[in-house]
Amino acid sequence: MTDRSTRLPPLLLVGGGHMGSAMLSSWREYGMAPSVLIDPSPTTDALAGADLLVVRDAGQIPAGFTPDAIIVAVKPQTASDALMPLRRFAGSSVFVSIMAGRTIAWLRATLGDTAAVVRAMPNTPAAIRAGISVACVGPHVSLSAKNLAQLLLSAIGHVEFVVDETLLNPVTAISGGGPAYVFLLAELLERAGIEQGLCPNLARTLARQTIIGAAKLLESTSEDAASLRRAVTSPAGTTERALAILMADSGWPRTISDAIAAATLRSFELGS
Repeated sequence: MTDRSTRLPPLLLVGGGHMGSAMLSSWREYGMAPSVLIDPSPTTDALAGADLLVVRDAGQIPAGFTPDAIIVAVKPQTASDALMPLRRFAGSSVFVSIMAGRTIAWLRATLGDTAAVVRAMPNTPAAIRAGISVACVGPHVSLSAKNLAQLLLSAIGHVEFVVDETLLNPVTAISGGGPAYVFLLAELLERAGIEQGLCPNLARTLARQTIIGAAKLLESTSEDAASLRRAVTSPAGTTERALAILMADSGWPRTISDAIAAATLRSFELGS
């Protein structure tokens, strides 16, 4: 069997929250060289291991440790304080930012003009290597730096690149927050099942397995979602009755559009 223990080079992960730890989980499965996580929370000590040193701040990074990539997974509001001590790596490491809103220009202004920055938006299914990431490459990023960023992102799922950085705002709204919308659907289906008399365990199983099965069906076919929807909808049947409510003017088409527009706007606001 091929030794996969060092398929990824030394990394510096800044932020061990939900998204940072989700990515870390996949990188470890993929195979990660000894790396460092910076996070002030004591709860992240549980992430430490033979392949990962957990420190509270940049001053505790071991002397001589130079990561090939620095992954920025902190909240946009705290990014400046987190990044300033890392300016010394700007000439040697590629910075891969997964922060919502913070632009490549902002990152380079904070880190210095020599910083190679790739901005990306992954999502939490990265924890099981089923994520989707969309990335944009900044100025002066070498081919090898871009390839490393792509390797890190492909280790956690599917990767797409865009040239227009502003597109990362709707990407954030759709796929970055998308798992939360699906989880909400599961939550609401479960609640509705209980309201109609199902026991809680059966309602939960039905809600989750229906979403899982529908997702697998989407993955397995080239048909678009509208065609698959129509195939489930028998004329004058139960699904048609439900869709008449969900697809009304005040239903899902308007609500989803408004929700994505609101999230996209918030992504723009976080960058200002």
